[in-house]
Formats: sequence, C-alpha cells, structure tokens
Amino acid sequence: MRSGDDNFARALENHGLLNFYALGTRRGVKGVPPEHTRLQPIFGLLNYMAAVTLPVFQAESFRFRLFGLFDWWAQSLLRPGQHFFTGYAFANGAMRRAKQDGGLAFLDAWTSHPEDHWNLVAEEQKRWGSRCPPASRYYQDRSVESVAAADYIFTSSTFVRQSFLKRGFDPLRLLLCPYPVDLSSFQPAPEARPANRPFTIIHTGGLSLRKGTPYLLEAFRLIRKEVPNAVLRVKRHIRNDVVHVLRRNADLPLEWSGYVDFAGHVRRYQTSDLMLFPSVEDGFALVVAEALACGLPVITTPNTGASDLIRPGENGEIVPICDPKALAEAALKWWERIRAGERIGRFDELKDRLSFQKFEETFIGHLTRLGISSQR
Repeated sequence: MRSGDDNFARALENHGLLNFYALGTRRGVKGVPPEHTRLQPIFGLLNYMAAVTLPVFQAESFRFRLFGLFDWWAQSLLRPGQHFFTGYAFANGAMRRAKQDGGLAFLDAWTSHPEDHWNLVAEEQKRWGSRCPPASRYYQDRSVESVAAADYIFTSSTFVRQSFLKRGFDPLRLLLCPYPVDLSSFQPAPEARPANRPFTIIHTGGLSLRKGTPYLLEAFRLIRKEVPNAVLRVKRHIRNDVVHVLRRNADLPLEWSGYVDFAGHVRRYQTSDLMLFPSVEDGFALVVAEALACGLPVITTPNTGASDLIRPGENGEIVPICDPKALAEAALKWWERIRAGERIGRFDELKDRLSFQKFEETFIGHLTRLGISSQR
C-alpha cells in the first residue's frame, strides 16, 4: 500500500524534494534512502493474508478497507507547509491536511476519472451478466473524494486526461506524465526468433471484464481458425467477474502461468511474438510499454492509455473496444510480418519516451513551473 509511486519518489529524491515516502511494506525502494522512507509492514502482511485466503475481488476489497488506516498514519507524518502526493483513495485526509497547512495536494491518476472508470466497467458487467460491482464501493467513493481534494492531477495518458477534461476540469490542473519502464531489463531478446516457434501471443496482467478478457478469448478462437497451433499465454490472476467467461471457453488451449520472478517475467515477453491487450478501461497499462520495450508489436484499444505509444503499422495496432474480430484480424496481419522476419519499428524513439530520464524531466518540469523547489 503506497503513497504515490516508486518512480515519482525517486525523481523527487534526485532533486532534493522528498521529505518522506510512506510505504505499507517492510522494505523500501531502490533510490530512496532509509532516512526518507517510512515503513508500516502490518499493511503488507494483512494484504498478503487476504490475497492467499480470499478470492481476488474480496481480497482487493479488504485491501481498500485498510486505506483509512493508511491515511491516518500518513497524516501523522505530515508537517506544516509540506506538499503531499498520492494515488486514488489512499490518503484523502492527508491531502486535505496538507492543503490546510499551506501545502499542495497532488493526485496520481492511474486510471480514467473514477466515474468514467465505474461506468465503463459497469457496462461490461451488465453485458456479461456479472453480479460483481465494477469495484469496491468504498474504494469508488474514496477515489471520487481524492479527485475533489486534489489541487493538481498527474494524468498517465491522453485517455486519462480526456476523461477529466470532458468533466470540466481546468486543463492547467491536469499534468500529463506517462510512466517509465526499466529499459535496462526490458529489452528485445538477444537471440533470433526460432523458425519453428508457433505464433505465440501473450497477455500478461489480470483477467477481468475491465481488461477485456471475453474479447481476448474470442479473438484467440478466431486466430486459431487460421493458425491452429497458435499459443496464448495468460496469467492465473482471475477476478470473480470472468470466472463464468473462462468456463464457457474451457476448450481453448491456454498456456497458464502462476507466479514468475522478474527475470521470468521479462523472458516471457522475449519468447513471445505479439501482445494482445484489449482493455475496456486502463489508464496506462505498463505491460504494454514493457512488451514494446521487449520488441513485441502490441494490439490494444484506445481505452488503454499506453496506446499513446502505438504507431499503427509500425509497432502495433489500435482497434475498437469490445471487437474480437478486429483484434484477430490485426493479430493475423502482424503474424504474416513476424513470419517474414520483420521487427517492429521506432524502437529508438520508444526508448526515449519510456526512459526514467524522460519521465523525471517531465515530472520535475511540471513541479518547477508550479514554483516548487527543495524543501529541505
């Protein structure tokens, strides 16, 4: 459970702007020294216990219920005049406290506006007959409150930014700052693609209605009609709302993975040919950026904020949401190019856009324009 994000904290630390980084874990993060790290391991322990004993939605809802305690703790760490940076729902009271004491409250908007997020997912729940709510109502209410408490909102993509603009937000309060990728780890495979490897498609991350799982599976079914030995790699992280969808598609030969370490995660990209990521709502899917950095073309939707990185025909395609036929057609088109030995283009441009240096420059540039300088 975190106040903000590791990359934001590292950038603040590099520029002498970090007073403390509050983490609900027992370990700090690389790049943030112990003297600027505040740890509360009990949150991590409780989250772990919920994750291994409860279904995904219930475990997630339990985690959200801890946010009030995290907020109380964060408020106890604040000092007058300090600015406060956090994500949706984590620390609304701390945001208000910072403002009352002369600071500014910043919000990291990692998804679209909470009401857009809720409506998009609720529509999918209705379409697929799910009784699960789009998210915990407690989390939803706190997310809306955090938006109201923020002075400035960092948006991870144009998709997220547009969701706020259409609700009347002042564009000067919306600071575009896409997330970076560890380019020292996420790189194209060092070896050539084996000629005998079947068409290997990857979807990493959770399976849910929000992530477009029904359309992913239907697209794979259509692909296998043309390429019978095609492989779809998926992760065994299943939200309650797609259990019935997976049962209906139990005949599909999916390649499941459980927990893999970081090196294994990178290697799964490097030994795949293409990513399919048909999210209905996703502020900035880091897995899309990771796949691109590993040299994979990506087929995704305009509702996945990382679609900002896609140059159609050069490193992937952007297709409409809820359209398995379009997904399959785009994937098959790329399969012909992959079989012909083509590599995706614009990798040098991607490296610049995805680097931590670019992220840091953008983030600190926004703060500088707001007149924020070192508070130590």
